[in-house]
Amino acid sequence: MTRTLRRQLPAADTVLLGVGGMLGAGVFAAFSPASAIAGTYALVGIVLAALLAACSAFSTADQARAFPGDGAGYRYTSQLLGAWPGRMAGSASIAGRLAAAAAIAGTFGAYVTPSRPLFGALGVIAVSVALDVVGFRLNHKLNRAVVAIVVVTLALVVATCFAVPPPPITNAPDADQPLGLLTSAGILVFAFLGFERITAPGLDEPSFTARRLHLAIPVSLVIVLGVYLAVGSAVFRQLGPTRLALSPTPLLDAVISADGQWIVPLVSGGAAVATVAALLAVLSGARRTVTAVAKAGDLPAGLGVDRVAAWAGGTVVAVLAVALPPSTAIGFAACAMLAYYAFTNASARILLKEDRTWPMRTACFGLGLSVLYGMTMPPFLLAATIAVVLLGSGAMSLYRRPV
Repeated sequence: MTRTLRRQLPAADTVLLGVGGMLGAGVFAAFSPASAIAGTYALVGIVLAALLAACSAFSTADQARAFPGDGAGYRYTSQLLGAWPGRMAGSASIAGRLAAAAAIAGTFGAYVTPSRPLFGALGVIAVSVALDVVGFRLNHKLNRAVVAIVVVTLALVVATCFAVPPPPITNAPDADQPLGLLTSAGILVFAFLGFERITAPGLDEPSFTARRLHLAIPVSLVIVLGVYLAVGSAVFRQLGPTRLALSPTPLLDAVISADGQWIVPLVSGGAAVATVAALLAVLSGARRTVTAVAKAGDLPAGLGVDRVAAWAGGTVVAVLAVALPPSTAIGFAACAMLAYYAFTNASARILLKEDRTWPMRTACFGLGLSVLYGMTMPPFLLAATIAVVLLGSGAMSLYRRPV
């Protein structure tokens, strides 16, 4: 079974859609928890995270063509591996996306309303959920504007940080930890969430041919990786790993350290645009997964209604934003998504040959990296993820109703 061809976007817009999906809160916040784990080795970690993102993008692209519709990895895994693995993948996907939304909202609050970050986080959650409920979507024209604003903002940050010599930096003796490399890679997977905007679009969104995706996926990932390496190098140069690890707003602190106070409002504005766009996409993805699971009979039927799923998800996100600091939410979101990518890559391994446009080895490699990074995550995050996946899949199995 293959995806029915729907409306196509130009190649440049397809690439920009992928870039816009990934350039969200990660570039503004993910380097802090990664630096706390590995120091400057986080710059290598971002490359390793990009490898997993590429493999997972290839896997979801092929599976979306074979099994079009909403629900992404939940549907793929259910179709190819069975009902129980599908429920585990669905639990991991929903938990990861809701935690990611809380992290994104917390990042918005830290950059845009620093005096009252929680107030800003809850406000942006309410507005974003309301926009999702009324059907607001970032089309390719709005996406162009978002990408342009974010890229210009990040270019100003990089230029400012490299234009001024860094102040004397005193780091902790063990600031750089090579043993934390794989853990930092797992955390920085958060920075690449959003590639499914082009690899696994919903039925009401533009689709892409395999030939188009063979160009768009690598190009968008290389662009995003280049941006992350440039920004990461800049903030490490100005702050050093110790100050960076402690900073809730590393890009603002870096430009202030480089005597760039004049661009602080621009950085805050760019962060606002990036986080709102990312939050809208993540909330939409979580809602579509919840409704797909509900329509399949593994969640209450009421959650199969878009507006109900959206408000229910928004409520959970608000609770997580209150309960968890952004750095912890980033770590949990990354760990849950590593579990989700393990299932999606595992299911991609057994796609029929006629449904495959990327080598099976990429799915095998993605599965191995997902497990490897996941097993090196901090124990409390790994334990929380395992508990959520097991409890979620168990609850779905107990609730299971005929459809």
